[in-house]
Amino acid sequence: MNPYVPILVIGAIGFGFAAFSVIAAGITGPKRYNRAKSDAYECGIEPSPQAVGGGRFPVKYFLTAMLFIVFDIEIVFLYPWAVSFDKLGLFGLVEMVIFIATVFIAYAYVWRRGGLEWD
Repeated sequence: MNPYVPILVIGAIGFGFAAFSVIAAGITGPKRYNRAKSDAYECGIEPSPQAVGGGRFPVKYFLTAMLFIVFDIEIVFLYPWAVSFDKLGLFGLVEMVIFIATVFIAYAYVWRRGGLEWD
């Protein structure tokens, strides 16, 4: 149990700080509520009423999110490859070319389908 005491202490300090921050913000924060502050914020556009079931989101939101994830994963794989490039040799180069080609095909597909056009 002894090696875990510092971890538990740091966890307790973190939890205490989070609880203190939430309570302090509620006590010291402004209490002036109005209709504009209670409304949903949609990038400066007047909020539109939605159906009772929640309405439908345009698919472009999800395509943009998936595209972001694809490029995020590409960076996760490219960084360690660049760090150990000398040790991997030709095998690492071929594997990375295949990976980048796969990502490029996905990018070209999204581009041709109009996923990068903002209406």
